[in-house]
Amino acid sequence: MAKNSPPNSLTAAKSGFQRALRAWYRRHARPLPWRDTPSLYKTVVSEFMLQQTQVKTVLPYFARWQAEWPGFAALAAASEESVLKLWEGLGYYSRARNLHRLAREIAAQPAPPRSPAAWRELPGVGPYTAAAITSISFGAPAACVDGNVVRILARLTANGTVFRDSATAAKVFTPLAEALLPAREPGDHNQAMMELGATVCLRQNPRCSACPVRPFCAAARRGEPEAYPRLAPKKIEQRTVIRLWCERDGSLLLHRAAAGARRLAGQHELPTAEQAGISPEIVTAGELLAKRKRSITRFQITESIYRVAAPRGQPGRELVWVPFTELDTLTLSGPHRRWIRELLAVRLKVAD
Repeated sequence: MAKNSPPNSLTAAKSGFQRALRAWYRRHARPLPWRDTPSLYKTVVSEFMLQQTQVKTVLPYFARWQAEWPGFAALAAASEESVLKLWEGLGYYSRARNLHRLAREIAAQPAPPRSPAAWRELPGVGPYTAAAITSISFGAPAACVDGNVVRILARLTANGTVFRDSATAAKVFTPLAEALLPAREPGDHNQAMMELGATVCLRQNPRCSACPVRPFCAAARRGEPEAYPRLAPKKIEQRTVIRLWCERDGSLLLHRAAAGARRLAGQHELPTAEQAGISPEIVTAGELLAKRKRSITRFQITESIYRVAAPRGQPGRELVWVPFTELDTLTLSGPHRRWIRELLAVRLKVAD
């Protein structure tokens, strides 16, 4: 068998596989706003929002987005500041910027592109997103291969390869995904695969008894579906960050990332000791208000927030005093919005 060629046993039975998957999807697909009344714009917005984000988190954001900007032209005319503000809390803000740029490019064209290759030329569109958009909206014969689909295909074939990461696995499984793609309604097939991975073929405790394609699954026959896919363990790096809670005359000191920053451009966060030009030793001698942990990609980050006295003089170029009454008008990164609200609630309770 040639390297990366699809397994004959599964592809030989692909008609039965396709029928079983399609029948299940038509009965069990979740009612989602981008499916119930589909459009190219809704598909694009949903695909951008769903990158590395769960459906339940996306739903309220999608509703607000549609109410504010119901089409490419409306989004293209919006300011970047308003786009980032409405995206606040979803994280990975480059998605919002790329979606905004994409809307401007689409709005400037006489008609949107229809091929996966053309969509991959647009901001923020990779192979998976291009396949999803064009198969769903235009019936393009392009297979979607994300983490959910990798998991399904690895289990169907009981592929024991240890992959470096999910992206590497996706490249290996793409030929099989393409071989299983039906000529008719490829968009529904792609959505069915994604739905199966999201609701049945789960990473842990997969619902094999409810799986419509269990008869085709080698891992289920072996009784070890959770053994697949086999991914090399990630190397987790520990990081610590010391942040300041600094008040003056009803205002809070915040750090505003530069407009051209790679991450969090134009957004506000509680400043670090380094950003404020204060030694960590001085900061940590103050009152510890909160300690929070979060994970970003391969980093496990512990962030400690200390109360410090207001520095004399004017803050640095990227430090700003923001009145407490104006905090809701700013774009804050999701965790910092939550932390500031929590600390303000404690502050008000103590004041009472």
